[in-house]
Amino acid sequence: MAMIKVDENRCKGCKLCVVTCPRKILGMSKALNANGDMYCVQAEPDKCIGCAFCGMICPDGAIEVYK
Repeated sequence: MAMIKVDENRCKGCKLCVVTCPRKILGMSKALNANGDMYCVQAEPDKCIGCAFCGMICPDGAIEVYK
């Protein structure tokens, strides 16, 4: 099963991953990280296909994809 891991403190909440995900399974947390930013969360982990578009588009390298 594919999954992503988000480094919550590296994420700046730009939402590029959210709009890039072809399965639309990513969203933004309601909580804030140490920098005061909302961060990416995997809202529906069972639907992840491991395409890694989110990891490639992230300008901060905050997302790792595991297949």
